Amino acid sequence: MSGSVFPPTRRASVGVRIGNVMVGGGVPVVVQSMTNTDTADVAATAKQVAELARAGSELVRITVNTLAAARAVPRIRERLDMMGVGAPLIGDFHYNGHQLLHDEPAAAEALAKYRINPGNVGFGKKRDTQFAAIIELALKYAKPVRIGANWGSLDQALLAALMDENHARAQPWDAARVAREALIRSALDSAARAEEQGLPRDRIILSCKVSGVQELIAVYRDLAARCDYALHLGLTEAGMGSKGIVASTAALGVLLQEGIGDTIRISLTPEPGQSRTAEVIVAQELLQTMGLRAFTPLVTACPGCGRTTSEFFQELAKVVQDHVRAKMPEWRVKYDGVENLTLAVMGCVVNGPGESRHADIGISLPGTGEAPAAPVFIDGKKAMTLRGENIAQEFVGIVEDYVAKKYATRD
Repeated sequence: MSGSVFPPTRRASVGVRIGNVMVGGGVPVVVQSMTNTDTADVAATAKQVAELARAGSELVRITVNTLAAARAVPRIRERLDMMGVGAPLIGDFHYNGHQLLHDEPAAAEALAKYRINPGNVGFGKKRDTQFAAIIELALKYAKPVRIGANWGSLDQALLAALMDENHARAQPWDAARVAREALIRSALDSAARAEEQGLPRDRIILSCKVSGVQELIAVYRDLAARCDYALHLGLTEAGMGSKGIVASTAALGVLLQEGIGDTIRISLTPEPGQSRTAEVIVAQELLQTMGLRAFTPLVTACPGCGRTTSEFFQELAKVVQDHVRAKMPEWRVKYDGVENLTLAVMGCVVNGPGESRHADIGISLPGTGEAPAAPVFIDGKKAMTLRGENIAQEFVGIVEDYVAKKYATRD
């Protein structure tokens, strides 16, 4: 084989500091998420922010849509600080952000970034003045701004003007291309106005969200070619369950492989009763499986076939994956590099020993008709064989012992 299998060097975008987190400028891609609580409910919102942050969300966005929500922001920040949760809070504003930030200076100060939508920041003659008012407040409080254009709330005046321009072309574009251009121009023109007002490039992030995979790829390829702002990636309204996961990873995987994107969100509709943290885990696993970042040890596991009629290897894989995720908050503080640990749980003799040798720690469970023994491989060598009723507990103990010995303890 020829050529590198590794992702490309990330494009050089302007770096933006959001609280204690840097986005862009060549640093690794940052994971973010958003709450779905009523922001005016301080306790519920702080609890969900903490859950998202502890799952690995490095930035958390909250809706700020009413006076009550704006007044809750500094109390949420205070409660999070008392809980030891330092994740920066991003205020999501539509329609009335200029007024809320003006009327509630404590909220304007407590938020680490403002997100505004050029399609609904204001309408008609009020659009430019209300946009300018938010930029002025961002300057006053030294906050970065994400200018986030969205397919579902596109600036209709801009779209109409571009449609008129298109009619005059010798070879008119199709309607979809004009709409993509309107989305990109909405973001770029707004960024230019913000810079004219004094907001520096290193305090501007752009996004142009759509809900179609191919459209998102096309929009961001064009946007990345036309600017060097830090870019936020996300497939808006991705959907629920496997559909949302597949669509988001298909679109973002292509763009990230091309070096496009500095921060991502996986916009999943939660399954009933499912934790909001699922979107954080998907974002982390996307980046980790692409080799762009490492967050937690991932388990290579056998998919199963006619040789593996027992479900034990599936149960063990889940036990191991759940265990390392539960331990990561503690391990992350105590051990350097533990997130790079590789584990394998395999189901029969065909690929089991080979895959297990490729991992730092691997176990090859017996398939149908095989001897009831499970060899364990550590650093590529067979270290022991497990038998009996307590294989799961013994294997987890082996992982714990390996982590304690292999990774340097932090002072």
